[in-house]
Amino acid sequence: MVNSNIVTKRNLEQLGYLPHTASTIIRQAKQVMVQRGYPFYNNKRLGHVPKNVVEEIIGVSLEGDIING
Repeated sequence: MVNSNIVTKRNLEQLGYLPHTASTIIRQAKQVMVQRGYPFYNNKRLGHVPKNVVEEIIGVSLEGDIING
């Protein structure tokens, strides 16, 4: 996933998060996107969220990490 602005549960697990924690982060990011007016993210089967929202939640920049290749 080179220079992607999208994050998945698997990306978070590659960064060292446990599966449940990664799922929780994705779930929280989806809730944030729905609150911001993007009803597309109100879908339990969707597992991709914007990288900037995940960065806000975890408080760490993901630049240069596994997500960027």
